[in-house]
Amino acid sequence: MSERKYAFSWDLIGDIELGRPNLGPTTRIEVYRLLQFVFRDVLEQRFGSEVTDELFYAAGKIAGNEFYKKFCSGTNDINEFVATLQSVLRELGIGIMRVESADIERGSFVITISEDLDCSGLPELDFEVCVYDEGFIAGLMESFTGKKFRVKEVDCWCTGDRTCRFTADVVADN
Repeated sequence: MSERKYAFSWDLIGDIELGRPNLGPTTRIEVYRLLQFVFRDVLEQRFGSEVTDELFYAAGKIAGNEFYKKFCSGTNDINEFVATLQSVLRELGIGIMRVESADIERGSFVITISEDLDCSGLPELDFEVCVYDEGFIAGLMESFTGKKFRVKEVDCWCTGDRTCRFTADVVADN
């Protein structure tokens, strides 16, 4: 394998104030979705839908790990973690998170994200689209607990629901 050019680092985000003194740190959601769905299209054409979903899940997981380190590290209590995460996700315009159920002993959670960055407002497609979010939530949960999680979207805007719902479960034999 050749040397990686883009191993993730927050340095890749750059100095927004220096680079965008007039436009600042925000853009419209259409631009984000354009980037996401064009990448999905190119990857699906080359590798198929299954591999594309695996890649988006893996990318989301890295993002969740890095997001946790930058915005949530130092939280030791589940309630503090959830409150911090809810606040940051809302502040950054990613979505409105709620924990519907939490069985801490079993490591089983149901999490919803309303006004989700990836899909809220899209047409119905008869399949869930938030694979990146699945990985993102898995990365967050793994960073907080130190245990491996499997996250699956069970309801999505694109399947007719008006919130995205995810199950997050600890994977046995960590």
